[in-house]
Amino acid sequence: MTWGYHLLFRTVFVRMDPEWIHERALGAIRTAERVPLVSHLTRAIFRKPKPVAIRGLHRPVPGRLGLAAGMDKNASVIAGMDMLGFGFVEVGTITAHPQPGNEPPRLWRELDLTGLRNRMGFNNAGAVAAGAALRALRGSRRGRSIVVGANLGKSKITPLAEAAEDYARSAREVAPWADYLVVNVSSPNTPGLRDLQAVEHLKPILTAVQQAADDAARRDVPLFVKVAPDLSDEDLDAVAQLVLELGLTGMVAVNTTIDHDLGPGGLSGAPLHDRALRVVARLRSALGPEPVIIGAGGLTTEAQARAMLFAGADLLQAYSAFIYEGPAWPSAINRALG
Repeated sequence: MTWGYHLLFRTVFVRMDPEWIHERALGAIRTAERVPLVSHLTRAIFRKPKPVAIRGLHRPVPGRLGLAAGMDKNASVIAGMDMLGFGFVEVGTITAHPQPGNEPPRLWRELDLTGLRNRMGFNNAGAVAAGAALRALRGSRRGRSIVVGANLGKSKITPLAEAAEDYARSAREVAPWADYLVVNVSSPNTPGLRDLQAVEHLKPILTAVQQAADDAARRDVPLFVKVAPDLSDEDLDAVAQLVLELGLTGMVAVNTTIDHDLGPGGLSGAPLHDRALRVVARLRSALGPEPVIIGAGGLTTEAQARAMLFAGADLLQAYSAFIYEGPAWPSAINRALG
């Protein structure tokens, strides 16, 4: 099945606009999941391993590899991604205000590098719409069984000085329906956003989000912070210490990198893997054994996935490899990892 997808990708998909085919693919996955016979058969083929308990999360996760944020921006394809064998699905990035994102073109394939480059700019329908989609998902037994995270970003129109309330507003809308939240201050495509990774700016945001999420959900909501691969080791250590100080669930490492000369936007995929491994190892050393680390960045093979786990990650995420490897890939990796 994988070779057939590779042939289709190299001969057909690469000739199409990346964002256009992205939307068509999501629509096809969503449609397939809604046809009971197709959905049941696909789930049987792309079966998952035995669920694994992850400290800090409130229920077991059926597979260590999940879908990274950025693909399902509006929480509309969660059940479809679960059908294909992802152990968990992280939706977003979600902003308090709906926004169109940056002007196209804003997504490029870097075929020679097996990577993707984007300057999407958090295009999404907003937190109210995301909350409604998550609430609808949880209305079914199947929907309630899926482990779902929500990735939160700052609205472009919101000044940096008001970022904490902007993030908190999103948290209030989605927390009742999410298994965990991620504060994303590391995308390179929203002006000034990465400045919020400095601990003096980050602390009030995390505090506000945790309070808003717990109040809205009436429970302790697991909270993560997502960092860029371009942070210095000293800055990574500082964020890790803040995570420990605030008692957060953990960290997501890493976002896209701007350390390239390919053009505008952040680069993901294979070129990110080595740096992602080093960041995960650094964070595990700084955090100690308890906080959860979700490792992301250039994961394609079982060996790369195991290397990330060995470096200190508890869970894994992917996006670019799903594009390059196809629908059978997430299930294959999760089964290989056991």
